[in-house]
Amino acid sequence: MEKEVVLEALSALLGVPVKSGSKGASNVDELSIWNLLSTLLFGRLTTDLVLGGLGEGLRDELFVDMDEFFDPKYDYDFTRCNDKSTCMRGNEAYKRPCGWNRIAVKVLDKYPDGNVWLGTDGWRSHSVAGEWPVSYHGTSIEGAKSIVTSHYKAGPRDLYGRGIYSTYDIDQASGYSKEFTSKTNGKTYRVLMQNRINPQMRKVCKRTDYWLIEIPEGTSPEKEREIVENSIRPYGILLKQV
Repeated sequence: MEKEVVLEALSALLGVPVKSGSKGASNVDELSIWNLLSTLLFGRLTTDLVLGGLGEGLRDELFVDMDEFFDPKYDYDFTRCNDKSTCMRGNEAYKRPCGWNRIAVKVLDKYPDGNVWLGTDGWRSHSVAGEWPVSYHGTSIEGAKSIVTSHYKAGPRDLYGRGIYSTYDIDQASGYSKEFTSKTNGKTYRVLMQNRINPQMRKVCKRTDYWLIEIPEGTSPEKEREIVENSIRPYGILLKQV
C-alpha cells in the first residue's frame, strides 16, 4: 500500500490532514498520535485532553513519523482472502477482514499490562490465554460523536447505554466506514479500525453483534480516556478499494 494513501486513510479517520515527517520534524510524537487514534473511538479529537496540550495547530495539520507509528511487519493483505475457516480470538469468533488490506499500527509494549491482549503472532484458528477478542469500528470523527447518541442506529439512547460501540462483524462495521477518494491514485477507499476489546469490560448488547464499552453520563474526560485505553485498543487500519 502506498505511503501517501495510508496517510490519507489516517487523515480520514482523524478528520485533519496528516503528513509524513521525521521524528525531529513531527509536531506530534508517536505516543501522542497513538492517543489521538485511540481516543478517536469516543469522538474527542478536538479537546485539549486528547491533544495533550500540544496546541491549537494540531487541529489544522499533523506530521507523523511513520516509522514510529506503523509496524509494517504485521501488515496483512486480506484482499484475496476466501478462507471461511472458523477462527477464535479471546474465545470469541474472529471474522477475518476478507477483502480488506490491514495496515498495522505499532502497539507492542505501548501498554503497562504488556502484550498478552494481542495473543500470539501468526496464523492460528484457536484462542490463547489472556488475549482479547477482535472488534471493528467504522466512523469519522463526526460519526464517532453521533454514535454516542445513535449507537450505530441500533435504537434509542436508553436501549443499550452510553459509550463506545464496535462489532465483531466486519460486514456490519463496513456500513459505518469512512469513505475517501485518494488524491494520490484517484481510487476510492473505505477505512475502518481493527481493535481488540477487553472481555471483562465489554457489554454484549441485546443485539448481540454489538459490543459496548459503557461510559456513564458525567464521567470526566480523564476517566473516559482511562476507560478507553483499558477497554478497546486499535491495532490496525483497514482499507478496502470501493
